[in-house]
Parts: sequence; C-alpha cells; structure tokens
Amino acid sequence: MTMNIKKILAAGVLALGAIGLMAGCGGDQKSAGSAAKSAAAGAKPTKIVAGMDDTFAPMGFRDDSGKIVGFDIDMANAVSKEIGVPIEFKPIDWASKETELNSGKIDAIWNGFTMTPERQKKLGFTKPYMDNTQVYVVLADSPIKTQAELKGKKLDIQEASTAEAALNKDPALKNSFSEVKAYPDLASCFMDLESGRCDAILADSVLIEYYMTKKPGTFRELDGVVSKDTFAIGVKKDNQALIDLLNEGIEKVKASGEAAKISEKWFGKDVILK
Repeated sequence: MTMNIKKILAAGVLALGAIGLMAGCGGDQKSAGSAAKSAAAGAKPTKIVAGMDDTFAPMGFRDDSGKIVGFDIDMANAVSKEIGVPIEFKPIDWASKETELNSGKIDAIWNGFTMTPERQKKLGFTKPYMDNTQVYVVLADSPIKTQAELKGKKLDIQEASTAEAALNKDPALKNSFSEVKAYPDLASCFMDLESGRCDAILADSVLIEYYMTKKPGTFRELDGVVSKDTFAIGVKKDNQALIDLLNEGIEKVKASGEAAKISEKWFGKDVILK
C-alpha cells in the first residue's frame, strides 16, 4: 500500500469518526433542520441541531480548551442517549436565535432559554425543566444595598435576554436608570461592573450565582427579583413531534436520577423541576 493510499484511508476513518460527534461547535448548515424534515415525514430525526450562546455559563460555554461544556450540554447528552438521536450544539448569534430556528439552520434553541408568553405565541416549547429569576448584582463593596438605590445608576444587560425583555415591559423601571447598556454577552457586562463603568447588572440568577462562585467576595446579589420565569427548549411552533420526543427524553433523564446528578455538578444542588 502506498503512502498516498494510507493517507486517504486515514482521512476516511477520521471523517467517519467526526460524524458520530454529538456535541460540537459549528456544523454543516446543509444538515441542519433534519429534525424538522423528519417530523414532517412522521419519522424520528437522524440528528437534532440545537442553537446556543457559547458564552452563557454555566448553561453552555467554552472551557479553557475551547470545548463546549455546561449544564444544558450534559442534559442534552443524557437526553440523546435516552431517545437514540444525536444532539449537536451549534453556536449562534443569540440575538438572531428565532431567525436561525425559523430558517431551518437549527432545530431547537437549547441554552438557558426562557419560556415567556410572548415567545410562546411564536414558538413551540417543551415542558419547562428549571426555574429562573431575574436579579441585580453589584460589586461586593458597592454602597448600593437595595433595588430602590439603583435609581439614577448605570445598568448593564445582555442583548436579546429575558432581562432586556423585563425592562422593555416596564418603561418606568427602565427610565429610572441614568443609562442602560446592552452587550452581546454577559462577560462584557461583568467587565464593565468590575471596572466601574456600570453600577449593576440585571441577569438570570443562575448566571449571576455561577459568576459569584468563580470570584468569591467580588460580587453581591441584591435582595428581591425583577421577574420569575422558567427554562425550556424552543422549537418551531408546529413541530409537536420534536416537542414530544424531547419531553420523553427529559422525563426519562429525570426519572433515572441523572438530571439531579447533572444539576448537583453545575449548581451544587438539585434545581430540576419535578
């Protein structure tokens, strides 16, 4: 066997191995939307492509090696085993998540995705699997002690987030701040807070609490919540077959106790909805 033939065969083996990956960045757009096509044909999909924000720790983010990890990633892998369908994570522009879904580039939005009444009018959702709240965080040594003391202060939020939606629904609250800045990712908000460019951040409590564990003594969460919500998986409005399949997988992962183990790993406690 010549060296060239060996190289060709080796490349073929690598290519076949790559097909088996269940979670990874990017992905072939031509293969995306397979779940929607299979659902239309009444068959189980060959793959589910889930769109995610790869900066949304601890739900889904890149570790120091660049690998996509997180609570939702582990949950998806567990669900994948139960339903027998590979789930591939594809990093997307979070502000364009609904466009990505409706265009068929992804089959689902799965990454700390809040199920709101507004979104339910346009999208289909699985059963919620986790509670969440919107809370404020300030620096640990900030003179701000209550939400009332945020009046006239500078606030940071993430673009296209539930926090932004909560502010837009309450103009009086939004206008009580001297400035509201929206960034594509929450990491930029925390950079602002630590450098003094903003006074507070409004975001998901699961994110806030995760950041606080990474830098003990640096941040402080204010008492009270701005809104309460739940996380679920979003799909196209009419894709009931995919909703049923994902619900089946989630229920099995809950029943086996695996969901509770994954929750303990990322949050130090069981936060899974029963």
